[in-house]
Amino acid sequence: MTGQENANAPQSLPKVAPLLQFRNVWVEYGEKVVLERVNLEIPAGAFVSVVGPSGAGKSTFLRLILGQEAPSRGTVLFDGARMAAECGPDRGVVFQRYSVFPHLTVIGNVLFGLECAAAPVLGRLFGARRRAALAEADAMLDAVGLSSARDQYPAQLSGGMQQRLALAQALVKHPRVLLLDEPFGALDPGIRVDMHELVTGLWRDHGLTVVMVTHDIGEAFKLGTRVLAFDKRRHDPHAPQRYGATATYDVPLLRKTGDARMANVTQNTAGPAAASDHPAESA
Repeated sequence: MTGQENANAPQSLPKVAPLLQFRNVWVEYGEKVVLERVNLEIPAGAFVSVVGPSGAGKSTFLRLILGQEAPSRGTVLFDGARMAAECGPDRGVVFQRYSVFPHLTVIGNVLFGLECAAAPVLGRLFGARRRAALAEADAMLDAVGLSSARDQYPAQLSGGMQQRLALAQALVKHPRVLLLDEPFGALDPGIRVDMHELVTGLWRDHGLTVVMVTHDIGEAFKLGTRVLAFDKRRHDPHAPQRYGATATYDVPLLRKTGDARMANVTQNTAGPAAASDHPAESA
């Protein structure tokens, strides 16, 4: 090959590391094992739905990503670096219960995070900086459809509107990852459909990586680009806390005009990292 041909040859792109990596992660509380042998990679821009029975460690998995918990063993990496066990502005979260401040108006709830970040001592902005923050908060309220309720208090809002407000709170700091812990479980079916459309639009428009815990299988497949099923692989009837849950199924999906269609199903098999010793197995 000549030098000219070599220059024109297509260059291979460098491999991009996943945004989130779980390497042989265990979470244990004393003798109780909640999660074991979790080995996963989540790329940027994914919408991951997490399903499984109660007690399968789904919310614990979410708290690991949020930084509220640290693994007992193993490593969680965020953008290639070991994740610190603390929350950060690069991860937003919305819970099932409406986590809004009842004494603040709608605009005040969204503005609060901006003010605390920019003025951590006083928690309040003034002058041009406050006007800029108000404009940013108003833009976020417009994005979630709450501009008309700007000056109302949470008690004056419906459940769906309060959840829209919680989304605005979580997104106003422009996080890279949005965590949803059963955010639509308490909503009526019609409102849930509206919220599905809203979250899908926000995910696409803001380039988010979303991890959502849900008990609704239909919701998981409708919204996700991937579904993770958490459950226990091993059971001991005499010691139910001896073994923890892990991602037993990993289902990649194709998204087309807002619908999720199953492409293929791969059962997560134990790799070299999953073969590590555990004290409970030696009994």
